[in-house]
Amino acid sequence: MIRVTAFIFLIAIIAGVQDKHTVSTSADATLYETIKEKRQDYYIAPQNAKIDKVWKKTPGLNGREVNVDKSYQNMKEDRKFNEKKLAYNEISPEISLKDLPAAPIYKGHVDKKMVSLLINVSWGEEYIPSMLKTFASHRIKGNFFIDGAFAKDNKQLMQMIAEDGHVIGSHGYGHPDFSKLDASSVEKNLESTNEILEAFTDENIKWFAPPSGSFSNQTLETAYAMNMETVLWSVDTIDWRKPTKGVLIERVVSKLHNGATILMHPTEVTSESLDDLIKMIKEDYKIVEYPRLISEKR
Repeated sequence: MIRVTAFIFLIAIIAGVQDKHTVSTSADATLYETIKEKRQDYYIAPQNAKIDKVWKKTPGLNGREVNVDKSYQNMKEDRKFNEKKLAYNEISPEISLKDLPAAPIYKGHVDKKMVSLLINVSWGEEYIPSMLKTFASHRIKGNFFIDGAFAKDNKQLMQMIAEDGHVIGSHGYGHPDFSKLDASSVEKNLESTNEILEAFTDENIKWFAPPSGSFSNQTLETAYAMNMETVLWSVDTIDWRKPTKGVLIERVVSKLHNGATILMHPTEVTSESLDDLIKMIKEDYKIVEYPRLISEKR
């Protein structure tokens, strides 16, 4: 009798475990199906890069789609749908910047709440160490577009910029007016500058900021043929006119926007304003390297 009772009790336990497993499997299946059903609500289509009438070469932006399997793994312990635990895959657009013809790039995508700081360098070596120190204190990177002649005469500063991991681009050699140079002169100028800059970066120079923003179609096409993008700006400190610190900061902050590129130079007022300016920008935007700003990544 005891053996029979024990056997019946064991069967009851097994049945209970099986029932519990069935409920668990059912709940999991329901959660998985819920994620599949809701994924369309969170889908964002990718946007192609394009040539804008005003802003010229404009970066595209990746779309996104829900990764159902990863999202399920994130939620299965709670056994309920939670949009904060959704995992996504990015979807590349059909047309990228590299697919577009030669044209200047003024800013990043309008949907990216990020900005980049562009520092054009042909002079002002005495202010660069202070600016580098400020960048380091905020753990951000600037984008230095450097004159080949300056780099040749200031090797220690170049080493500092490179070792700190800042983006280095070309500002041409000798601060010429590129709009007045023929294609051959543009090519020689950029080649000589790149040779100098690449000695510090160990990488090909990809970015070119023409002095004073002056260029011609020949400039654009020659740089493009050399696998270089021409970089301009959407917000200008106009620091070379020696504004007060307050004027410089207001000039930038009042014009900030998604994807902004902020032009500055190594001047006394910029060096003195940089810490406060970065703090104010960070209240609403993330400061990133230029390649990240114009990338398609969300």
